[in-house]
Amino acid sequence: MSTLILYNTLSRSKEPFRPLQDDYVGLYTCGPTVYNYAHIGNLRTYIFEDTLKRVLLYNNFRLKHVMNITDVGHLTGDRDMGEDKMEKGAAREGKTAWDIAEFYTRAFQKDIDQLNILPPDVWCKATDTIPDQIALIRTLEEKGYTYQTGDGIYFDTSRVDNYAKLSNQNLDALREGARVEKNPAKRNPTDFALWKFSPEDTKRQMEWDSPWGKGFPGWHIECSAMSMMFLDDHLDIHCGGTDHIDVHHTNEIAQSEAATGKKFFNFWMHGAFLNIAGGKKMAKSADNFLTLDTTFTQNGISPLVYRFAAFLTHYRKPMEFSDESLEAARNGLAHLQNQVRSLMDLQNMDEGKILSDFKRRFTEAINDDLNMPRAMAVVQEALKADLGGADRLATVLDFDRVLALDLDRVGKEERLPAEVFKLIEARRRARAEKDWKASDRLRDDIQALGYTVQDAKDGMKVFKQ
Repeated sequence: MSTLILYNTLSRSKEPFRPLQDDYVGLYTCGPTVYNYAHIGNLRTYIFEDTLKRVLLYNNFRLKHVMNITDVGHLTGDRDMGEDKMEKGAAREGKTAWDIAEFYTRAFQKDIDQLNILPPDVWCKATDTIPDQIALIRTLEEKGYTYQTGDGIYFDTSRVDNYAKLSNQNLDALREGARVEKNPAKRNPTDFALWKFSPEDTKRQMEWDSPWGKGFPGWHIECSAMSMMFLDDHLDIHCGGTDHIDVHHTNEIAQSEAATGKKFFNFWMHGAFLNIAGGKKMAKSADNFLTLDTTFTQNGISPLVYRFAAFLTHYRKPMEFSDESLEAARNGLAHLQNQVRSLMDLQNMDEGKILSDFKRRFTEAINDDLNMPRAMAVVQEALKADLGGADRLATVLDFDRVLALDLDRVGKEERLPAEVFKLIEARRRARAEKDWKASDRLRDDIQALGYTVQDAKDGMKVFKQ
């Protein structure tokens, strides 16, 4: 099997992937902030991460996957200004922050289930690990990396060498008041909150006692605490969207390496944005906030159409979404299902063998930094090959371990009788040998049994009349 090559944001290059210990991989993926529904732009990132996970499994790695649920501490401004998103969501809907978190966590889990995204081995909520986060902040305090202001405990980024090694930002050009919210109490524009104090005149729904006073953790500290808590010495791959690079993941690295003195994750991988046609980024604050339910399910469109669509653009490239692209993906998945359906007769077809040459080419594609557009091209080549239907079917179903498009379920209620299937296979052989008389005769024999035969560029299709 070819070597798995992944793009590492930290080195800005493709690198051969090798886990820290044997064949066991520790994978951490940043989960949702559960104050609202995930939009389909968010879900594109989770499809990319699921593809990575399935590719690791396809390469026979063992893995442990941890995903956090952010149910406290994520403010509306990523640099520690504004309202807590959970408290804001509670006010919006007239519910408690705890009820909001529970409702949208379940909604997110439903979404990923509909997209055939494998659940993590560990779901961990920020509110369940407050003592661990406090302990990590205490370690940073003891090592001299923190300072206190009127609104919280902050991490001093000037104490860290190469703070911007992940983002490659020009820190000299970064000035408060332009791209960074103003906070005159901060020593440096890039400093970030580890612990925020509860306002004296307001009772928060989510707050805890701490050595520094009543309050709540900052957004970034939770991922450091959880990943080290659940993955220990298996900090292999950390994933998220490209919007996490400049602030969230940069801050995770700074605080984690300051606390431990060790490298924090070997590989950092990020999925690109989904844009509405015209190049506008999808965001919950804009009118282009599309959910899986409102865009797909309520319109009678399978959510797997979106999974299929995601495979047509490399995960590191922006993906454009429009009515036209949706319809193209819908037709593309239907076409793929029809191709598989034409091969399927699970009761009568001999068990096929996986075609080694196509498996090699498919593996080379997915192992080249998850090159799914190229992998999908290999799928089509395998389906159209002049080879036995049972072998082609077995091969494509093996690929579906990565694709997760439920191809094994296609046409199970439309199985062809053994007599018809044998005629179809005989006609394919005749056409491959350019025996057109035999091809015509076999077509007539198939149609006499009540089936319609269509010859198309992508092969023969047979339908019940």
